[in-house]
Amino acid sequence: MEDYKALLEKARKELPEHVFQKERFEIPKVKGHIQGNRTVISNFLQIVGDLRRDADHMLKFVLRELATPGEIKKSGSVIIGSKVPASRVNEKIKQYANIYVFCSECSKPDTKIEKEGNLNFMKCLACGSRHPIKSKV
Repeated sequence: MEDYKALLEKARKELPEHVFQKERFEIPKVKGHIQGNRTVISNFLQIVGDLRRDADHMLKFVLRELATPGEIKKSGSVIIGSKVPASRVNEKIKQYANIYVFCSECSKPDTKIEKEGNLNFMKCLACGSRHPIKSKV
């Protein structure tokens, strides 16, 4: 038993420092305003970039969840066809991230979506796990 503990301590000392750091990935909050009976989100493409996902895919998910029409404008902002509080949009983006971004094994955001035939898999670049996910929206 002593040998095991000694080996365990030795192995732990040889691990790189970043393994023990608990870095938190934060999803940026939406920035926008209500314009008439529409909601304008100005930093949607920045959020998509931080999550490293397809803008159309994420927008389709958010709009479906909010049950409202919307589109990405050439300026990069998103126009949602109804008045939606930022808290609800943030909630839907977080829901999207939990399904399509964060690894279900290690909870890290270092994933990518791979398509194999008719199936989509989320491959984690941090821990190597691979899980089937719901087909793209």
